[in-house]
Amino acid sequence: MIADTLLAGHRYWDILADKVLAGEELSHDDAIRVLSCPDVEVPSLLAAAYRVRNRYHGNRVQLYYLRNAKSGLCPEDCNYCSQSKIADTEINRYVFQDEKTLLEGARIAKESQARTFCIVASGRGPSDRELGHVCNVVRKIKDTYGMHICVCLGLLRPDQAEQLKAAGVDRVNHNLNTSERMYPEICTTHTYEDRLDTLRAVRSAGIELCSGCIVGMGETFDDLVEIAFSLRELNVESIPINFLHPIDGTPLAGRSELTPRDCLRALCMFRLTNPRCEIRIAGGRELHLRSLQPLGLYPANSVFVSDYLTTKGQTAQEDFQMIADLGFEIVNPPGVLSAEGLSEAVAASPNSSCCH
Repeated sequence: MIADTLLAGHRYWDILADKVLAGEELSHDDAIRVLSCPDVEVPSLLAAAYRVRNRYHGNRVQLYYLRNAKSGLCPEDCNYCSQSKIADTEINRYVFQDEKTLLEGARIAKESQARTFCIVASGRGPSDRELGHVCNVVRKIKDTYGMHICVCLGLLRPDQAEQLKAAGVDRVNHNLNTSERMYPEICTTHTYEDRLDTLRAVRSAGIELCSGCIVGMGETFDDLVEIAFSLRELNVESIPINFLHPIDGTPLAGRSELTPRDCLRALCMFRLTNPRCEIRIAGGRELHLRSLQPLGLYPANSVFVSDYLTTKGQTAQEDFQMIADLGFEIVNPPGVLSAEGLSEAVAASPNSSCCH
């Protein structure tokens, strides 16, 4: 009887993958079932999600490198963030880093085999002066290193998005973070609709969208599915999936409700609902996936190779080894150095970080 049940479960996930690969959209009920997958069926679910990942991304892994260009000093009250005005967390606080520092970050990103360099700044949104600074730096990074550039600067007006496009920004990150229903529970200084307005402005400017969520803030399965479907409707190019790192001094400190299998189920759900997207395992992967980190790359096809906002990630060399052990390959930007010895450059550099 147990063997029959396992076989039925395996067939269900395989049939689900067949439907997705045939162009059918995952239904709400199927997405809920993915998130409710019994532990004993998780290997079969991962195999099904991998089939979809492999169709659109092969065994390739995209690496991102983050530079926290402005830390703290934020007037927003996001409950998960150590940089918010309500957080009582000891972190480095500084104004926008200068051109030399950001160019050095881009160099390290290149040497870390990252295809994309992410420039992130705390705050509600950039001032005109800050935006001009970012645009100038982006042009110089493009000229010097030819890297793919993603920026995360908070809320943006349409004219600001146009300026970023003109400077050569390839992608803008602006996470939905959670569902519309739950949004007032994690932030009151701006709205879910404010975030959608920024994403629309970015899309109208002709820039690719990077938008994801934070899993583990007390949301329901329905909330997670709503986020996945909203991102599908927005047709985003990249979805970073963060797992809440409950930081001391924030309202969500002490919350810990995720198991490694929960994280894998969430990654599979986002893969099956957004089959063609780049799915990135973002903040909290080391904390929550732990020894199951490699399995996350069966549904996902991207990771950050660096530290995060105010928390540490594993070393670049550990990421390189994990990817190699899976038999996967890193998507290298043109002219990148070989993996040997690259971790020395990363280890010697100041830790840079980014937000959830």
